[in-house]
Amino acid sequence: MFVLINFSYLAAAVCFILGIKGMTKPTTAVRGNQIAAIGMLIAVVAALLDKDIISYATIIAGMLLGAGIGVWLAKRTAMTQMPELVASLNGIGGAASVAVASSTWLNALAANNLGSSGWSVAILASIIIGAVTLTGSLVAVLKLKGSIGETTKGKLWQAVTLITLIAVIVGSALFITSSEHNPLALAALVGLCLLLGVGLVQPVGGADMPVVVALLNAYSGLAGAATGFVLDNQGLIITGSLVGASGLILTAVMCKAMNRSLPNVLFGGAFGQTDSGPKQDEGEFYAGKVKYATPDDLALLLDGARNVVMVPGYGLAVAQAQHAVKELASQLEKRGAKVSYAIHPVAGRMPGHMNVLLAEAEIPYDQLKDMDAINPELPQADVAIVLGANDVVNPAAAEDPGSPIYGMPILDVHKAKTVIVVKRSLSPGFAGIPNGLFIRDNSLMVKGDAKDVLQATTSAIKEL
Repeated sequence: MFVLINFSYLAAAVCFILGIKGMTKPTTAVRGNQIAAIGMLIAVVAALLDKDIISYATIIAGMLLGAGIGVWLAKRTAMTQMPELVASLNGIGGAASVAVASSTWLNALAANNLGSSGWSVAILASIIIGAVTLTGSLVAVLKLKGSIGETTKGKLWQAVTLITLIAVIVGSALFITSSEHNPLALAALVGLCLLLGVGLVQPVGGADMPVVVALLNAYSGLAGAATGFVLDNQGLIITGSLVGASGLILTAVMCKAMNRSLPNVLFGGAFGQTDSGPKQDEGEFYAGKVKYATPDDLALLLDGARNVVMVPGYGLAVAQAQHAVKELASQLEKRGAKVSYAIHPVAGRMPGHMNVLLAEAEIPYDQLKDMDAINPELPQADVAIVLGANDVVNPAAAEDPGSPIYGMPILDVHKAKTVIVVKRSLSPGFAGIPNGLFIRDNSLMVKGDAKDVLQATTSAIKEL
């Protein structure tokens, strides 16, 4: 039985790796998901055969309850809320690690059968990382929802975090070395770790939330791997390690896309919080310089365009305009135009947000081009339509050394022959700074909800 269980965990690991590899390409993504799901089924069955600790009736009841909650969440979660859902799931994973590690330690204490120091270290790692993931994810969700605004006391939070971190380190050392094992000491340590999670995420600005969500995903995997050592479960160790490693790689990719280092994200404060000078007044920046247009004007402009680039952003997701943009693109293609979609790595609120959104409208994946592929083509674009994107198309990142986002890789939309910005208002993006794209000589702005503007433009084109 021991050999069969270990072989099952190995088979599950192979399925996970093949599943991740499959998800790297649109054409194999569905099959990759299916292979990964099969791997998870194998791992769960192996875990049930491995330990006979709890009744199968309880296990089945838990699985049905969890599946029911999952289906309910999937049906009620809008596409705009996917980042919050991902962050919530990270937190749930962290909470599970804390609960399992704490209950395992308490059961061992009651049986007077505490493990070795190495086992205690695994308990601590599971609790610390899991608790930080739990409260950090909660704060991230509230920030993404807008329930928590930008903090004005970043240095105070950093001081609280430093003190809490020192307390966690000291408490962990005492937990391992002390001969007296008190459940209250464990509760106090959990409490400190929960506070540490709040302190680590609270000072981080909204512009950096996508990076934080990716990092918390890595934390949840590492917490799961540590819990695997606690339970002596090879399947959990492998799965947690894969999640942790992929999360860290994703975090590094996103930091590169934002020209930010991870320490700068975690400890440097938010975008737009710079001491380089007074904040520029937006009213003065835009006064009399923005040229406005209507959907009818946009329709006339697109009627003669042969190369059109759509640039989706979070505003597109908020308006649920993915089907409207597909309908407009179809009309343009009937008229002989080439339509592409420019995807920035951090467009929206999480990696792949725009890809999933557009895939929902059955937009061909080969029309979706990442930043490196589309930037050389933008100077040849007749029209670039910016749909709710802001910071990822701000020319200041490439042209203004004094800008807080200077050096951040952007979509070179400003190089297109004509730029149409569809936006509800002139409000700034997460970076909190004005966007010079809106006042460029080759730019026009159509104010309004992206879905309404696109539908009106499509109707106008049909009448031409």
